[in-house]
Amino acid sequence: MVLVVSEEVRDAIDARRPVVALESTIIAHGLPRPRNLQVALELENVVRAAGAVPATIAVLDGRPHVGLDKEQLERVANEDGIRKLGHRDLPLAVAAGASGATTVSATALLAGLAGVRVFATGGLGGVHREWTVTQDESADLGLLARTRITVVCAGVKSILDVPATLQRLETLGVAVAGYGTDRFPGFYLSDSGHPVDWTLRSPEEVAEVMRAQDALDGPESALIVANPVPEAEQLDPGLHARVLAEALHACEEEGVTGQAVTPFLLDYLVRHTDGASLDANLAAVRGNVRLAARIAAAWARA
Repeated sequence: MVLVVSEEVRDAIDARRPVVALESTIIAHGLPRPRNLQVALELENVVRAAGAVPATIAVLDGRPHVGLDKEQLERVANEDGIRKLGHRDLPLAVAAGASGATTVSATALLAGLAGVRVFATGGLGGVHREWTVTQDESADLGLLARTRITVVCAGVKSILDVPATLQRLETLGVAVAGYGTDRFPGFYLSDSGHPVDWTLRSPEEVAEVMRAQDALDGPESALIVANPVPEAEQLDPGLHARVLAEALHACEEEGVTGQAVTPFLLDYLVRHTDGASLDANLAAVRGNVRLAARIAAAWARA
């Protein structure tokens, strides 16, 4: 089999010890050097401190890896030419012997193949603004509709069409629950302004839902646990609204389209909030990783 599962991760899965999958796009493409490696090591340490095993996922020389050692993490963080891989890119990367960091969709797919049930990330992709014109929608949504994995996230990126994304998740049959809240978080913000139908209040409750998914033996869809960034660490809502409006206008003025839109808007937010959006992003990721480890532990006790 082409999939390479590290010995530490394989031993934990076989012994039913808690494991948390982590994406690698934030390492290769989401943060500047050397902060990217520092954050990658920090997030793995957060998982370990909660009693779980981290399984950072990436493709190296055409081999998908579930669980990276320090040398491999350093390679993802520092090597030029590391691609950004969604799940559609995986066969091409494997055949070409390419190296790449995995997005949400690729990470969820590979984690599922390895038998890892819990995955922590920052924010999901979703339906883009002006979808009726562009038909632009993240591959994350379709993949999560057919992958049995629990994803702890801070909602979807606030640059997206949040209500349309929630509607699309409902149409696809992907379960969404707020963690300790009846509001859907907005990535940089604790509250996107939209409600959720279900609230879960402990890792044990999340694990109960996961067990119910298996007992019902229904469609192989994901469970999204939407965990809000603490209000004290969120981006100031007024600043967020102003800068996002400016970013969207700049995007239109400069003719940015397609896959270039998301990185353009995120970079604009970082630069025009003096890094405050990046701080809120990292606060959300840390909280999600911590919660995911607790959920994985509750799931392992089942």
